[in-house]
Amino acid sequence: MSSIWSAFLQEFSDVADLYEATVICIRLSMAALLGALIGYDRERRGKEAGLRTHMMVSVGAALFIMVPMRSGMDIADGSRVLQGIITGIGFLGAGAILKQDRVASIRGLTTASSIWVAAAIGIAAGMGREMTAVMGTLFALFILIVVRRFEQRIETVKEALPRADAPRESGHRR
Repeated sequence: MSSIWSAFLQEFSDVADLYEATVICIRLSMAALLGALIGYDRERRGKEAGLRTHMMVSVGAALFIMVPMRSGMDIADGSRVLQGIITGIGFLGAGAILKQDRVASIRGLTTASSIWVAAAIGIAAGMGREMTAVMGTLFALFILIVVRRFEQRIETVKEALPRADAPRESGHRR
């Protein structure tokens, strides 16, 4: 029985002390919180990938880089882990992109890119670069919220302008 208990304790010994546990909690919490901020915007807009998806992507990316780096893997090997994360997230993001009809109306590109950014933010948090993760989140939210409003204004102006392919009325009639 003591060998079972010993094996059990050894399997859960990857967190050596309270300091280590605190670092892990901070990094995963930051990844989850920052992913949630981006996901909240997508959720509010009724997008398929919303709050939980962005949180999961961010926490997953943080774990994928944090575990090997905290286990002593050198940065060169860590770069291969990063390459794998980025590729995998690309496939996940591709699932958010939909071709709506035969006229090539494509939707979901912004959501796909927000998933990609959520992964990058998770990686930053997982590597202990919390301020970089916060700044990345602020930039992403600026793009998703402020630039979106600017884009809507441009569309309003475009709609008000006469279309180049519309028939023009001449001043005289035959």
